[in-house]
Amino acid sequence: MAPPHIGPDTSFFIVLNAGSGSESATQARQIIDEAFAADGRRHRVFLVDGPGRVQALAREAVERARAVGGVVVAAGGDGTINAVAQATLGSGCPFGVLPQGTFNYFSRTHGIPRDTAQALQVLLTQQPRAVQVGLVNDRVFLVNASMGLYADLLEERESHKARFGRHRWIAFYSGLLTVLRGRHRHWHLRIASRGHERDIRTPTLFVGNNPLQLMQVGVDHAEAPEQGQLTAVALKPVGLLAMPGLLVRGALGRLGDADEVLSFPFESMTVKAGRLRTPRRVKIATDGEVDWVDMPLLFRVAPDPLWLVRPDSAPELEAARP
Repeated sequence: MAPPHIGPDTSFFIVLNAGSGSESATQARQIIDEAFAADGRRHRVFLVDGPGRVQALAREAVERARAVGGVVVAAGGDGTINAVAQATLGSGCPFGVLPQGTFNYFSRTHGIPRDTAQALQVLLTQQPRAVQVGLVNDRVFLVNASMGLYADLLEERESHKARFGRHRWIAFYSGLLTVLRGRHRHWHLRIASRGHERDIRTPTLFVGNNPLQLMQVGVDHAEAPEQGQLTAVALKPVGLLAMPGLLVRGALGRLGDADEVLSFPFESMTVKAGRLRTPRRVKIATDGEVDWVDMPLLFRVAPDPLWLVRPDSAPELEAARP
């Protein structure tokens, strides 16, 4: 499939989340408008001004971009980028990112700067390149998807960020606090991949589509997303006292050294409940956004790529390689 081309007359349709990150929407809007005016390019901003508006505005941006051969751009955190990518995937439109979030794993992996003005220069000077997308029951994830304890950690993290601010140390503190509470369900799961089935008992199942994140926590098969695969990570049942140690190992980039961690690469994986009493729905986190999803779960690589406007190198990803 030939990539779409961005020319001097291509229009840009930008979904800007007013609630993402520390930079105010007014400042971000001003930087965006000035950059496009200086370059003589056409653009339109769709301002997300309320909860639940991202999806609708993303769909509108994609419709307008398709009509004129334009570029769809997500300006926000991981949740905003995920929602706009969901609407853009399969449309044939190029996809751009102006990262405004806390961790920004997707943009960092692909060499897109955190600074809005610098990210705009990438958007205005580079061409689209194919990027792999993960799916769980047709829900997009660019960074990761998870169920069980990890999804609970993310839900608690959002609560703590709302109270104390959007800082990385808040995320670590929130995770440690959630782990120490010790109220974690152990899931009995049946996993089918590559013609083989296995039963596992785990407090959490994590599926990664981001090599930078996987390398930084130190799990095996971190390179799988660069080879047309996803990486599954599950914890074996462990006691309460062992959980903080695993959290620290992940922070130090040594999670793969732990005997309690199981990881493997795959292209497609079905997850069912391993016991007769099957839950109809489970809580799933995709790129940090938590929702309920019907069982069974099908994790897979999307058949179509996302055509991301990005530079041809990603220094942070290269520096993270072992």
